[in-house]
Amino acid sequence: MQFNIAQKEVTLKIVYYGPALSGKTTNLQAIHQMIRQEGRGRLMTLDTRDDRTLFFDLLPVFFSTSSGIKVKLKLFTVPGQVIHNSTRKLVLAGADAVAFIADSQISLNDANNESWNNLMDNMKANGLNPDEIPVVIQFNKRDLPNIKSDAEIDMIARKGREPVFKAVAIKGFGVIETLFGLLSLTHRYLCERHNFETKFKISQTEFLENIYKHIDLSLVGKLDIKPKA
Repeated sequence: MQFNIAQKEVTLKIVYYGPALSGKTTNLQAIHQMIRQEGRGRLMTLDTRDDRTLFFDLLPVFFSTSSGIKVKLKLFTVPGQVIHNSTRKLVLAGADAVAFIADSQISLNDANNESWNNLMDNMKANGLNPDEIPVVIQFNKRDLPNIKSDAEIDMIARKGREPVFKAVAIKGFGVIETLFGLLSLTHRYLCERHNFETKFKISQTEFLENIYKHIDLSLVGKLDIKPKA
């Protein structure tokens, strides 16, 4: 968390992590399309020649509160390709929360596990405690054949501490639920670690409602996003 005293602005860093082509960028594209223009900045993307994310995507989401504090959420993705670990580590530095985007396809179980283990390693390398920092898991691509069953995903959810969401990000299904689940945990974490609510007079209800009011939920199911990394 960063606080600019002169501008009365709190900036929070949210990182979308996961294996290549799992739908990290697609999540940000869906959020960008569903948040009305007054509540978001420009979605900036740096791609490779094969149209996969090389460095990162950034989507600023912002709102003002009744206490006069402006809140800016910076949503980043990391490149999923194995060779870009140094970039993943760099983007993850200073993160306030992480959304892990897993691929529901059974054939990609190993890729999911490798990426999850890489996330844990890079958190520790950045001085982030995996047992404290807010993390949610999204199983994306629920519209494809040969995927993990709902029962299997529910079992994973029962075994871990992280809330688990199911999504079809190219259509917008599960995208906002994932974001709001993570932001709920983030507010709680910031209150415990930085006395956020008392210091800035921003309750969890106000925190979430200020984002929610800018979202056009009528677009869920109507999006048709080209899948990327």
